[in-house]
Amino acid sequence: MTQDSELETQHSSSRHRRTRLRSLDVFRGITVAAMILVNDPGDWTHIYAPLEHSKWNGCTPTDLIFPFFLFIVGVSIVYSMQRKAANPSNHARMLLSAFRRGVILILISLAIQLILHPGFEHLRLPGVLQRIGVVFFICSFLYIKASQRTRDVLFVLILIGYYVVMTFVPVPDTGVASLLPDTNMGAWLDRTVFSTNHLWVESHTWDPEGLLGTLPAIATGLFGIRVGSWLKRKDPDEGVKISWMFTYGVLAVVLGLIWDLFFPINKALWTSSFVLYTGGWATIGLAFSYWLIDVQGYRSFTGFFIPFGANAITAYVLSDFVPHYINKIKIGDSSIYKILFEPYFTPFNASLISAVAMTLLIWVLMWILYLRKIIIKV
Repeated sequence: MTQDSELETQHSSSRHRRTRLRSLDVFRGITVAAMILVNDPGDWTHIYAPLEHSKWNGCTPTDLIFPFFLFIVGVSIVYSMQRKAANPSNHARMLLSAFRRGVILILISLAIQLILHPGFEHLRLPGVLQRIGVVFFICSFLYIKASQRTRDVLFVLILIGYYVVMTFVPVPDTGVASLLPDTNMGAWLDRTVFSTNHLWVESHTWDPEGLLGTLPAIATGLFGIRVGSWLKRKDPDEGVKISWMFTYGVLAVVLGLIWDLFFPINKALWTSSFVLYTGGWATIGLAFSYWLIDVQGYRSFTGFFIPFGANAITAYVLSDFVPHYINKIKIGDSSIYKILFEPYFTPFNASLISAVAMTLLIWVLMWILYLRKIIIKV
């Protein structure tokens, strides 16, 4: 390698370090760790209330996890695409790559189901990875091809349009508008498109990651793009950036709570008030992380979360496989959970400690990948 090439490589590496947000990696890692923790309790009948989703309306800490992840997807789009998107000659290749990644995420979800539960008869077609894939592609398209003003207008139109459809348009099955689980417009659309055999196994009449609810989920991704674009600007100083992020976040939370009065905050429906409320908290959380980690330089605690953030999708996939096969291990007639946790703790604590142990086990696997500098990208 020539001296000029070495200098160019060093300059590129230095620029990458300056533009990469450690706080964003940590924020993503915390979100993934929380997702694994709430998805893998030792006993589904004994879960502390903050670690459960709301029964319907309302928002628990667990309900924040998925919108936080989609918000992070939006922020990450800015940081990964801004330089290339500035050159229109890159657009076709970028869009093809984004489409490929979205499709792969959908196929991964379907493959997981078929491996763990073989058979197509009750294969769930909507899902978490499916929603991530769709949101990622559409938000990438809008970031590459649309201006920030256009994205802002779309954000508002999506939230208002979704509100109008869900609260005023009669559902064909019943002839009235409804926000109840089985009789809302989203549930009717999912039954019509997918049939009841291919919806969420807990109900088969509606799906929390259904088609219509993916529209406001796109707005959550656009919220992240708006915040990421502001955070990546070079003209305001760090204090101004952080102050405005806190202001935007608090304002969004307040607007979400106001809208909640007549369009309830609801994760399963991904209501417009839910978008504002959770997007506001995500902005506040990222602003605090950015101030603490990237501005103040407090990084000693961040090492635990970086491996989760570096291989987020891999960690999520393993959180399906690892518990599934560990639960199949039997010693005599007892499972690992019944031997290691159930006899020594109260039912709720045993379930929680088992979930923490599972999260740590997956962290070890992610840590090994991170040490070997293996980043699995779709």
